[in-house]
Amino acid sequence: MEKPVAKRVLIKISGEALAGEKKTGYDFDIVSRVCETIKACADEGVQIGIVIGGGNFWRGVKDGAGKVERVSADRMGMLATVMNCMAVCDVFRQLGASARVMTSVDIQGVGERYDTRRSVEALERGEIVLFAGGTGNPFFSTDTAAVLRALEIGADAILLAKNIDGVYSDDPRVNPAAEKFDVIRYEEVLARRLAVMDTAATSLAMDNRIPLDVFALAEPENIRRVLHGEAIGTKVF
Repeated sequence: MEKPVAKRVLIKISGEALAGEKKTGYDFDIVSRVCETIKACADEGVQIGIVIGGGNFWRGVKDGAGKVERVSADRMGMLATVMNCMAVCDVFRQLGASARVMTSVDIQGVGERYDTRRSVEALERGEIVLFAGGTGNPFFSTDTAAVLRALEIGADAILLAKNIDGVYSDDPRVNPAAEKFDVIRYEEVLARRLAVMDTAATSLAMDNRIPLDVFALAEPENIRRVLHGEAIGTKVF
């Protein structure tokens, strides 16, 4: 297999993907396979930051049943991402990888407070850094947090590992005739309102011209394949 095509990347992992068919909580078979693949990439010299969604525990106002207002719901979602980062970090450590959790908000005893300089220093030492708590602000998704952290650490690309194997013209689970794109520009994603990332995240990535690879996490080896330049999923630029 060829050498990795990127030196430093930000991997955004769907929280729901970590739950597998259970939909909530964790499928630790999947979590372990994901961590083993990412560790193998780190062992090849790729510097890896990770943002994990919280949808396997809480999906903000969607789960609030009209009883939890938006700011509280979003902060609950931030806590869900912290739990996910803690769990995944422990799996990395059991595999012998050096990993740490950095949080966007102060949570004593959980992880250290996010700092760009310290996170880059950790990456350069070969540590896997998990960025928890989203941006630390309500009204911003973990998609936006992923793009923001990628830009802050100077990542070469964002890898978006989802429950779907790329970007489609429509939801392929509803419309079997939906077209899958191999390559697409951010401008078209926004113009067609395609469900890749939320609008704020897509605009931020477009304005800063950071490439995005979208692929399915169902086969964790896809992470390594993308990092070695294989054309799977969809490339957005």
